[in-house]
Amino acid sequence: MKPKTIDFITLGCSKNLVDSERLMGMCEAAGFACTHDSEDPQGDIVVINTCGFIEDAKQESIDTILEFAQAKSDGRVKKIYVMGCLSERYLADLEHEIPEVDGWYGKFNYPELLNDIRNEEKTQQYTSVNRKLTTPGHYAYLKISEGCDRHCAYCAIPIITGRHKSRPMQEILDEVRWLVSQGVSEFQVIAQELTYYGVDIDGKQHIAELVERMSDIDGVEWIRLHYAYPAHFPMDLLRVMRERKNVCNYLDIALQHISDSVLQRMQRHFTKQETYDLIEKLRHEVPGICLRTTLMVGFPGETDEDFKELLDFVRWARFERMGAFAYSEEDGTPSALMYHDDVPSEVKQQRLDKLMRLQQHISAEIEAEKVGQVLRVVIDRREGAYFVGRTEYCSPEVDPEVLISAEEPLVIGHFYNVKMTDSEEFDLYGTTIY
Repeated sequence: MKPKTIDFITLGCSKNLVDSERLMGMCEAAGFACTHDSEDPQGDIVVINTCGFIEDAKQESIDTILEFAQAKSDGRVKKIYVMGCLSERYLADLEHEIPEVDGWYGKFNYPELLNDIRNEEKTQQYTSVNRKLTTPGHYAYLKISEGCDRHCAYCAIPIITGRHKSRPMQEILDEVRWLVSQGVSEFQVIAQELTYYGVDIDGKQHIAELVERMSDIDGVEWIRLHYAYPAHFPMDLLRVMRERKNVCNYLDIALQHISDSVLQRMQRHFTKQETYDLIEKLRHEVPGICLRTTLMVGFPGETDEDFKELLDFVRWARFERMGAFAYSEEDGTPSALMYHDDVPSEVKQQRLDKLMRLQQHISAEIEAEKVGQVLRVVIDRREGAYFVGRTEYCSPEVDPEVLISAEEPLVIGHFYNVKMTDSEEFDLYGTTIY
């Protein structure tokens, strides 16, 4: 008998993706067939994993739920279940407004969803490493904690996910070993705030120890670190990055702004001078480190002078990777309660466009400097006339890629030494060196 199919739709960040993968692993172990982000869902059951972080993400989640509610009314699907951040945050309102949904689950109780799908009181328990990977088989996201204790004024994450909670180190290491046994060689270490890892357990930062122990595991080729916080940065992590060849010289550290007045209103607990000093320290301790950051424009009270400071900072820092977004007022956050959203939307957009044009120019210069270098590249996929890969300085989905002629006999998931022959604003071209 053909198993019932569950179509999973994941919205939002890679942390949500890991939750979907865990639930998909449980469902397949229970006898269901699962698809992920299918262009044409055909299953009897649809599970939508939502994002509730900013307004645009919330609207995308609501639109997706309504789309499948209509599909249910039309008889194209039988059951709809919703999980994730949006339903964690707005459960009562959603239940009332969208009655077509058969079950609502939050950020942490999603394993109960399988019980309800099976209509049983108890479901067999499966370990956290039992995931169905949705990424290419050679890389995976590794979530090491939930929640956040930082309480930045603009951020709804603590409202949604609660306080920081680290996963036990041995559990994480066991998951790494299991993933390696499945063919994974590259790990994107993710958390709301990874430098806080372990503080909730014994008051000490253990991220350096965790990464070092991960790097000792046979088969781990690359470890890449995402979502660090600048205050109280664990400097021992830089030693690990410098000494361990399989720890990428890459750090994703969200700085948000540089103006002291804006940082103070944001409740970032980090100053302009401390930011400059930290970047100099990072580049000194790990020569050639690739820094990715995220910046915000249009926070309440941001003046033209504040924005000029931000532009000057980006020119000085020359981030290898940078993302930016405009401030979005979120219900219940300190900034929504304390400040008036007084920067007009058109000014926010103008500032965002100007900031990204500057970064585009910087990125083009940095990528051009790599022409002639030989770098190690992992191949992610074939696309038309090219194999598409990444260096250690590039995270999947968000960073530049390396294009290599598909005439070369390359294997997806394998690593090659590649000489860079040309560059564009965000991508490189290369040829393998044997």
